[in-house]
Amino acid sequence: MRILHTSDWHLGHVLYGYPREEEHRDMLRQVVRLVEEWKPDALVISGDVYDTMQPTVAVQTMLADALVALHRAHPEMLVVCIAGNHDSGSRHNIYRTPWKALNVEMVGSITRESRLEDYIFEVRGKGYIVAVPYAADRFMPEDVFVRLQALADERNGAKRLPVFLSAHLAVARCDCRGHELVTDDSIGGIGCQELSVLGEGYDYVALGHIHRCQRLDPDGRVYYSGTPMAVGFEEVYAGNRHCVLLVECSGHGLLPTVTPLAISNPAPLVNIPQEGAASWEEVRDEFAAYPADIPSYIRLNVEVEGMLPPGANDEAAGIARGKACSFCLVNAVRKDNGLQKGMVRTFTASEFKQLDTVDVARMWIESKGDTFDESMKEILEEVKKDVKSDPEIENPL
Repeated sequence: MRILHTSDWHLGHVLYGYPREEEHRDMLRQVVRLVEEWKPDALVISGDVYDTMQPTVAVQTMLADALVALHRAHPEMLVVCIAGNHDSGSRHNIYRTPWKALNVEMVGSITRESRLEDYIFEVRGKGYIVAVPYAADRFMPEDVFVRLQALADERNGAKRLPVFLSAHLAVARCDCRGHELVTDDSIGGIGCQELSVLGEGYDYVALGHIHRCQRLDPDGRVYYSGTPMAVGFEEVYAGNRHCVLLVECSGHGLLPTVTPLAISNPAPLVNIPQEGAASWEEVRDEFAAYPADIPSYIRLNVEVEGMLPPGANDEAAGIARGKACSFCLVNAVRKDNGLQKGMVRTFTASEFKQLDTVDVARMWIESKGDTFDESMKEILEEVKKDVKSDPEIENPL
């Protein structure tokens, strides 16, 4: 069986006020071209297809157009798309029936009462894909991955076809560079799981949530595909490639072959300097020398002891005029800015606007030395929904 594994598209993402629809459209066209070239048996999208649970009509249309284009590129290909923690599971589920007509399986939710057989999809004559969307621990069926693998093996029988798993979760001790809100037991708002919860019977595990492409096990069966294009400046560092993964496995119990297929970005995110930080004068001069004809997003990393020089943002915005790049922010980096226990991280106004209210609550609670657990997150998410749905509140969270 041959699949393309991708995740974390984050369609609808806005970077410091700049919408990125054209970049996303370009990324989706590249995925379509890879489907045309490689003719995979399945395309597996392991969650966070949207950036928010309430994407605009334009963003939803973008996804719909892409799925139609993917089907036209290779009608025999099965598309399996699970919901991640950024997605609305109900939004995936609503149109699940009509999407089946285009060989697309949208898998939005799972509960302890779910029929596990409904989460196993056969790629006719080629293999099986087990698809488990994101769910809070209290909703997830007990030992769900091991039980699903046993059910898939029953269907497989003597055929010995490959069995793949798609899931959206945070694996403990993975390389999570680029993510905010990382603690000993959670990454990006999701509690960490041990690799062992996935069992040992899958021939390949296609994971989503972590934005760095990486292998997680010695045998090469468990991978994060990472983001096909950078979501934030923290993801831009040496060695972090943006790609989709081509996975091939010829039989159950055999090791897969995994090949990264690069995805390019017509408007990349650029840190100045590329690594670390420098004085305002050095950063300003490097930005002034930045080529005027390169579309890109720019973050200036300035090392400071106190405050940024007065007018630094205005000066940087002036330098950007006439260039094809988009200036995003001046990132003040404190000398010796390692945080001691109990200290609170500082944010620029632009960075603070990017934070979710739940993220702010997490940081405040952890700054007091307490633990922000999954139950607290669920309570706050329910409060947010209630506030947003209250017509008497003019400015909901």
